[in-house]
Amino acid sequence: MLSFRLSILVAVVVLVTVGAPMPTSAGLPAPAEIDAEARRLMAAQDVKGLAFAVIDSGRIVQVRAFGHANVEHDLPLGIDTVMYGASLTKTAFAYLVLQLVDEGKLALDTPIAQYLPRPLPEYEDYADLAADARWRTLTPRMVLNHATGFANFRWLESDQRLRFHHDPGVRYGYSAEGFYILQLALEEGLGLDVGAEMRRRLFDRLGMKRTSLQWRADFAGNLADGYALDGSYEPHDERSGVSAAGSMDTTIGDQALMWAAIMRGDGLSVESRAELVRSQLPIDSAYQFPTLATVTDPRGPAIGLAAGLGLIRFDDALGPMWFKGGHNDWTGNMVVGQENGQRCVVLLANCARAELIYPELVRFILGDSAMPWWWEYHPE
Repeated sequence: MLSFRLSILVAVVVLVTVGAPMPTSAGLPAPAEIDAEARRLMAAQDVKGLAFAVIDSGRIVQVRAFGHANVEHDLPLGIDTVMYGASLTKTAFAYLVLQLVDEGKLALDTPIAQYLPRPLPEYEDYADLAADARWRTLTPRMVLNHATGFANFRWLESDQRLRFHHDPGVRYGYSAEGFYILQLALEEGLGLDVGAEMRRRLFDRLGMKRTSLQWRADFAGNLADGYALDGSYEPHDERSGVSAAGSMDTTIGDQALMWAAIMRGDGLSVESRAELVRSQLPIDSAYQFPTLATVTDPRGPAIGLAAGLGLIRFDDALGPMWFKGGHNDWTGNMVVGQENGQRCVVLLANCARAELIYPELVRFILGDSAMPWWWEYHPE
C-alpha cells in the first residue's frame, strides 16, 4: 500500500533548492506567480496533471489546473475534470459527523456499539472481533482520530483478518477500517444513507455539482486517469460503492468550495468547528505509514503534532496549522491550512509524481512553516 511514498531525502533536496522569494504573513504571491511556479515545478518532475486552489480569509482566490487528464489522448486537465479525492473523503465525512453531533443525533464519545441494533461481531465483516470485547469501547472520536488500534486495512494483515493491535484510544495509527465501522453505525443505527447525506448536507449545499461518493455516468465525459511514479497509466476507477474512508470523486473547483466552507465552518456550530482542528491525540511517531510501526521522533511533539478529527494539526510560528493527504499509486492530493488568516492550499493530482513538488509549492504559496513533510511522506 502506498509504495510510491517519496523519501525524506527528496523532500529535503527540493526544499533547499529554493530560488524564488517566499511570501510573508502579510500576503500571498500573485496568482500569475503561483501559476508560473506550479508550471516550473511540474516540468522539473514530469508531473502529468495538477490542479490547485488557494483560499484566503475563507474565500476562494484562485483555482487552476495544468497538464493532462489523459496523456495518451492529449486530454487537458480542467478545473471541472473529475479526479479521485482518495482520503480527502475522510475529512468530508468528519464534517458530516460533526453536523450530526450538532443536531444531537450522535456523540463523539458515546461507544459506537450503542448506535448499532446488534453487536458488531454479528455483522459478517466484523466476525473476527467476536473474541475481543474491545470493540465495545470504540467511539466516533477514536475513529476520526485514527486511534482504533486496527491496521489501515485488514488485507494488509498476514491472514487478512481484522484485529486490534493495541487498546482503542491509546495512540494514533492511521486506519480506514475504523471509518467503515462508523459508516456502518450511521447506516444501521441512525438509518442514514451516507452517500445521500453527504450529497444533501455538503455537496449540494455548497454547489459541488461534480462530486459524489459513488460513480456517476456523467463523470465519464471529463475524467482524469492516473499515472504512477514511473509514468505508467491506470484508468480511473468507477467506484460503485460508497466508502466514508475514500470513495469521493470530485473536481478542484468543487474542492475549493468544500475547503473554503470547512475553513469558515459553514453548517457547524462554533464548538464543532473548533473541535475539528483541535489537538486531540498527540502524535510522536516518526512517520504516518506504515501505520503500526512504533518508531518515535521528537520532531512531532516539538511542533505539537496531533490528530484532529479527520485531519492532522500542528503548531507553527504564525499560529495553528493543519493538513490532510489523500493518496494511492496514481493519485497525490494534499490540503494544508493556516487557521490565522483562514488560508488554505488545496492540491489534487492524477500523478503520483506531484507529491515530489508539494513541499516546495506549498512553501511558495504559504511561506515557511513547520509542516511535517518528513512525517507525511516517509517511504514505506
